[in-house]
Amino acid sequence: MLDNDPFSQWMGVEVLNSAPGHCKISISIREEMTNGFGVCHGGITFSLADSALAFASNSHGKISLALENNINYTKKVSVGDTLIAETEELQNGRTIGVYKIRITNQDQQLVAEFRGTVYRTGERHS
Repeated sequence: MLDNDPFSQWMGVEVLNSAPGHCKISISIREEMTNGFGVCHGGITFSLADSALAFASNSHGKISLALENNINYTKKVSVGDTLIAETEELQNGRTIGVYKIRITNQDQQLVAEFRGTVYRTGERHS
């Protein structure tokens, strides 16, 4: 899936682990990912979690699209930090999937928690 995802490629996503319903991905925070205060833009952390949601939910072979997502930020992220997003599949239904994604830094400190709900279209992808 990463091969067909230009945004995740731009972020520099590296897939560390994947299995049906699960993935672990990481990125390194670059200068162009910061806000006006020199802190990692929250949208980057959200996007990393959203990519993890997409990779995990689509790993079952059916196209899954986000219905609702929310995130709680718990720690500042700076240039040079490495963020790791790991999914937990909470529900794998025929039409609905629910996932929790924990985002930690290189020191294994929690920087954000994300929860996402997806709709499974029933359409298969390759």
